[in-house]
Amino acid sequence: MAGNNENNPLHGIKLEMILNELVDEFGWEELDKRIKINCFYNNPSIKSSLKFLRKTPWARTKVENLYIRTFKKS
Repeated sequence: MAGNNENNPLHGIKLEMILNELVDEFGWEELDKRIKINCFYNNPSIKSSLKFLRKTPWARTKVENLYIRTFKKS
């Protein structure tokens, strides 16, 4: 089981760090344009977005994929 995460580009990266980096890179308005999620539009905050993303797998996947496309280019 030791090698299961070797190919996972998000291994060891917390959701909060992903969200903070995306907000720093794009800002809330641009994040809302790229991923239509109400928590990015209506009174956005890291805390409320994390709460929503942890409970909503499809939204978390979209955020993680944007992070990979933006920061994990080889």
